[in-house]
Amino acid sequence: MDFTLTPEQELIRSSAREFCDREIVPNAREWDRSERMDEAIVPKLAEIGFLGCALPEEYGGMGLDTISYCLVMEELGRADSSVRGIVSVNNGLAGKTIAKWGTEQQKQEWLPQLASGEALGCYGLTEPGSGSDPASLVTRATRDGGDWVIDGSKIFITLGSWAGVALVFARTGEEGPRGITCFLVPTDSPGFSARKIDGKLGLRAQDTAELFFDGVRVPDSARLGDEGAGFKVAMSALDNGRISLAAGAVGVAQGCVDASVTYAAERRQFGKPLGQFQLIQELIADMAVETEAARMMAWRAAALAERGESYTLAASQAKYYASEVAVRAANAALQVHGGYGYVDEFPVARYLRDARVLTLYEGTSQIQKLLIGRALTGESAFV
Repeated sequence: MDFTLTPEQELIRSSAREFCDREIVPNAREWDRSERMDEAIVPKLAEIGFLGCALPEEYGGMGLDTISYCLVMEELGRADSSVRGIVSVNNGLAGKTIAKWGTEQQKQEWLPQLASGEALGCYGLTEPGSGSDPASLVTRATRDGGDWVIDGSKIFITLGSWAGVALVFARTGEEGPRGITCFLVPTDSPGFSARKIDGKLGLRAQDTAELFFDGVRVPDSARLGDEGAGFKVAMSALDNGRISLAAGAVGVAQGCVDASVTYAAERRQFGKPLGQFQLIQELIADMAVETEAARMMAWRAAALAERGESYTLAASQAKYYASEVAVRAANAALQVHGGYGYVDEFPVARYLRDARVLTLYEGTSQIQKLLIGRALTGESAFV
C-alpha cells in the first residue's frame, strides 16, 4: 500500500496540529488536575469540523477519508487523549454507526446534531457485570405496544453525562448475542440519568459516566438496525472505534518521542546534553521506530476501510499493537525525563496514565489477541 500523504491530507494534519497547539495543549495540564474539561471546547471542535469529520457531508460532516480521520485522531492524541475521546466516540462509535445502520429519518435527525455539537453521542455497551463479554449484558428492553421500555445500567461510558443521544444495547430476546437490540435513546428521556465517574487513573478530564435506565420509554422508530441485530451493530462500531484508538495511541507515542527529543537536547548531565548518551538515544530510537510501525498499521486498517474491504482483523491488529506501543513509549519517555517525568510539569506523566487505558477499552489487548487468533486459525477461543 502507498501511504504517501496527499497535499490535502498534509493540510489536514497541519491544521489539526495548529488547532491542538492553540486550543488544547495550553489547557491540558489544568484540565487533568481538576478532572474537569471546559465544555467550551465542544463548540470549538464543531467549528473546525472535528465533531463530524468522519461523517457524510450531506448530513453536516466533513466527509474525510479514513486516513485523514486518523491524522486528526493522532494530533488530538498527541495533545490530550481526553479531548480525543470526544471526537473519537462522537464520530467512530456513535456517528458512523448511525450512518451505517440508521434509517434515513434517524440519520437526518441525529447526524447533523452530532456534527454541530448540538447533541454529542455516546456508546452504551459496557455494564457493571459485562465488559469483555458483551453478549452477556442484562440491560433489558421490553415491548409495550409500539414502544420499548428499557431498564438497566451501563458503566464507563465516554461522554455519558455530556451526550444528547446514547446508543444503548439491550436484551430483547434470548440469552447470548442474538437476543440484543440497539436503540437510540435521547438522554433527556424520563427515567434516564447519568453519574460522572471521578478518580480515574488517566483520561481524568474526559467525561466518563455510569448510565441508569429506569423505565425509559422509546418508540420502535428509535431502534437502530433490526431487532436482535444489536450485537452485529456493536461489533461494527468497535471496528471503527479501534481504528480511532489506534491512531490516538500513535499520537500519544509521537508525543512521547517529541517530548523526549526536546528534553534530551535541553537537559545536561555530566557536562553534556542527555541526547549525547548512547542509552538515551537507544530509548528514543526504540520508541520512534515502534511509533512509526504503529502508524503504518493504523493507516493500513484505514486504507482497507476506505476501499470497502474487510478491516476487522487489521483494526484489531492496529489497536492491539498501537496501544501497547503507547504504553512502552510513555514508560521510556518517563525514563528519559528522570524525576521530572514523574511530575506534571512535563506531559509524559499524563501520557503514561492516559496510555494505560488504551490497552483496556474497546477490547483489551488479550481480547484483541483472541480475535486475531480466531481470524488466522478459524478456531474460536471464546467458546
